[in-house]
Amino acid sequence: MSATEVTVRQAVESDDAALLAIEKVAWTAMSGFPSFQELLTETFFTRSGPEAHLVAEHDGEVVGYLRLQEKYKFPEGAGVLAINGLAVAPQARRLGVASALLQAATTEGRRRGARKITLNVHHANLPARHLYERHGYIVEGTHPREFLIEGTYVDALTMSKTL
Repeated sequence: MSATEVTVRQAVESDDAALLAIEKVAWTAMSGFPSFQELLTETFFTRSGPEAHLVAEHDGEVVGYLRLQEKYKFPEGAGVLAINGLAVAPQARRLGVASALLQAATTEGRRRGARKITLNVHHANLPARHLYERHGYIVEGTHPREFLIEGTYVDALTMSKTL
């Protein structure tokens, strides 16, 4: 891939196949849940539609996504958004795709009038943690032994950014 600019836009239905292809290769035991692969169907948009996704393109190719949703479905929690997935195609890593998606999430959060964005990350996923910290996210909580992944207990961290 050349060193051209990464652009971010709202997802559309026709992104489905490209996003599903990324979803099938992006998650590992360090970053996600290997068992999730078994749940993948023939469409990416089963859990949430295009309106919940920002899509990154590089050289006209879809290379990543970020799922940004209301964290709470009740009025008292209004203004808090959650990043419920961020993935970058392996061939597009280290090109600034994740950073572009996080910047776009901040812009979108402010556009929506949100006061905060939260996310969860595995404690051992140091590259992701450092990325989030560079974008202003701080650790709000630790959930020891939250998951059992491939025979190993994994702590989860909740991180957030105030807008």
